[in-house]
Parts: sequence; structure tokens; C-alpha cells
Amino acid sequence: MSRNAIAAAVADAHRREWAFVLAATARVTRDLDAAEECVQDAYVAALDAWARQGVPRNPGAWLTTAARHRALDTLRRDRTLRAKLPLLIVPEPASGPEREEGADVIADDRLRLIFTCCHPALAREAQVALTLRLVCGLSTAEIAKAFVVSEPTMAARVTRAKKKISTARIAYRVPEAAELPDRLDAVLTVIHLLYTTGHTDPHGSHLVRPDLVERAIGLGRMLHELMPDEPEVGGLLALLLITDARRATRTDANGGLQLLEHQDRSRWDRGAIAEGDILVTEALRGGRPGRFALQAAIAALHAEAPSYAATDWPQLLILYDRLLRTWPSPVVALNRAVVTSMVSGPEAALGEIGALEQDGRLDGYRYLAATKADLLRRLDRREEARQSYQDALDLTENAAERAFLAGRIAEMSLSE
Repeated sequence: MSRNAIAAAVADAHRREWAFVLAATARVTRDLDAAEECVQDAYVAALDAWARQGVPRNPGAWLTTAARHRALDTLRRDRTLRAKLPLLIVPEPASGPEREEGADVIADDRLRLIFTCCHPALAREAQVALTLRLVCGLSTAEIAKAFVVSEPTMAARVTRAKKKISTARIAYRVPEAAELPDRLDAVLTVIHLLYTTGHTDPHGSHLVRPDLVERAIGLGRMLHELMPDEPEVGGLLALLLITDARRATRTDANGGLQLLEHQDRSRWDRGAIAEGDILVTEALRGGRPGRFALQAAIAALHAEAPSYAATDWPQLLILYDRLLRTWPSPVVALNRAVVTSMVSGPEAALGEIGALEQDGRLDGYRYLAATKADLLRRLDRREEARQSYQDALDLTENAAERAFLAGRIAEMSLSE
């Protein structure tokens, strides 16, 4: 195979296998920084070994073995060093891998590592960012897009989180059952942002990254098996299932973007929607629903509508108002503005867009400019719409989204 083909195979293995390999290696090193370094070494070694031997039938198993061997070599060197420094009296670790305290609580290596990384000693955003970087293998740029911040800002957050782990000597330890609820919201956020990144790839040539989408749904299912009585866990899984039920209709035969109003609803996965509906009902039953249960209810309302025009927009507005009270996010406010346009008209929604522009937290967010452009188009303010579409295009890297925005710009130009 050519070097380019080998590099492509390693890159594909990185996308698909990183989380598995890191989780398995961390069980040996019990140190996240050391595990990450060993896994990176394994991927580098794969470039040379696979060029000589060919790509293995199971790349993930090959990488896991290489990374664990590297970790064991490192541990042996450390033990040898301690043995030669008699003034440093350090107890020898037991032979063979130690049994983590929480290993029986969380069966899956990846989910266990996500709970471990969401350590309460770290700031909440640092927990989520570090977990997405280490466990999920997302790039700093992808995480920055998910948080709607600049890449340097996100890089600094990840660096600070790693430094705090090192300076505070926060050990790799699987949390016990009693510790899981305190980490749950961060874990839910990690899985949701992982899904969101796969749902619309920030940089890709295709709209969706199926590997990330399927990984997030798989983690959501495992989390629901672990904590079936937590309403927000059921709410998150419902949100992912109902949203992903539209996957096949989000692009046309040529890969072109299809907006919700133009999608063929007969092709939506009704089995996934039905499963999600049951979970939504359970999540909303009793107590005050959280942000994931409310987002799932919104998704379910869209899914049950016979057409875009026949959607129960007033009910959606009520749900968005509840969601904003529960989770006062500017992205939620932006989505609410779209619903406002369907209830009260695009002019009313433009007022909400103006408030978000003044707020500033969505500066550089491509969907703010794209939403404004669509409202202006519906008001037949073509030159302003064309400029807003251009603003959105300048902020967009996904090829399918760029093609859609370019088409709208051309449409506005032809209409003048």
C-alpha cells in the first residue's frame, strides 16, 4: 500500500478507535497523561509497521496492544528507577493490573473513562472539554466549535485542566456508585456534544460523521442501562434517537443539504422515534424536567407533525420558554427565535436576533448569521439577506453547508 493509503488507514483508526485504545491503556497506567502519550506513540508506530506488514484485520486491537506494551514498558522503567534510588521508599505496585474500585459499577471502558475524567475538582467546562479531547478524540478546533468559543480559548482551557490534574495530583480513579450522580450532568453534556459534532461535522466534506453519531448513541444506551431511573439520562437518549431518525433525509442524493421543511418525512426512522417517544414520556413524568428531557420533547413534537407547516408551533414556543428558564443558553434563544418567526412572523423574530447580536456570546456562530439571513429572505429584504448569507458562509467550513449557503447567495443575487 502507498504511504498515503497507510496514513488514511491510521487516520480512520484514530477516528474510530481512539476512545477504546485510550480507555484500555488508562487501565494500565492509571494516569491519563501517560496513557495519552502511550496511545499517541502507538499511532505513530502504526504508520511504519502497517507500511511494512499491511493494515491489520483489527486495527483497534493492534493499536491497543501496542499502546499497552508501551505503557507496561514505561511502568517497568519507573519501577527499576525506584529500585535504584533506595532513599525513595515507594511501595511496589501489585503484580498485574489493579482492580479499580468502580470497575464493577461501570462495565464499559469508554463510559468508565468519561466518568473518571469528569472530575469535580475541575471546572465544569474544563471537565467536558478535557473529556471530549482525551476520551472522544475530538480536535481542539471541534471542541471550540461545540462551545462557541475561539480555538485559542479552548486550547488554553484544556491546557489548564491538564496542568491542574498534574499539580493537584488528581489520580486516575474510577468513581464509586455513590459518586456518579454528582458527575452525571457533565457526562450527559459530553455525550450530547459528541453527538452534535457528528450530527453536523464542523469541517468535513460530508454533513454527518456516522462514527461519532453512533458512538454517542451507543454511550447513551449504556448510560441508560447503568442509570435507568434518571430522567435526564432517558431524556438524552430520546433526544439522540429522535434527532438521528432524520439522518437519511438531511441530504439529497448528491449530498446537498435538505432543511427540515423539505425533508421526506415518510423516510424517517419511525422505530427510533417510537422508542424515543417512550423515553420522553418517562422523562417528563413527575418532577421538573431538565434540559435534555425538554429538548427531547421539542424533537418529539417536530417528529410527530405531519408536515413542517402543520407543526404545533405555539406548543413549541411554550417548550422553548421552559427550556430557556431551565437552561438560559443563547443557542436555545436562537432556536426559539426560529419558532417565534413561525408564530408571530419573521419581523418579530428579527428583534430577538438583534438582541442576541447585542449580547455578543454568539459572535462568530454561523447559525446566527444564517438564521438572520433566512428571516430577511422571507421578508424579501434581498440585499441584506445576501450579506447575512455571506457572513454565514465566511464562518462555515462544512462542505454541504457551504454549498447550500452559496446557492442561497446566488438566489438572492439573481432576484435583484
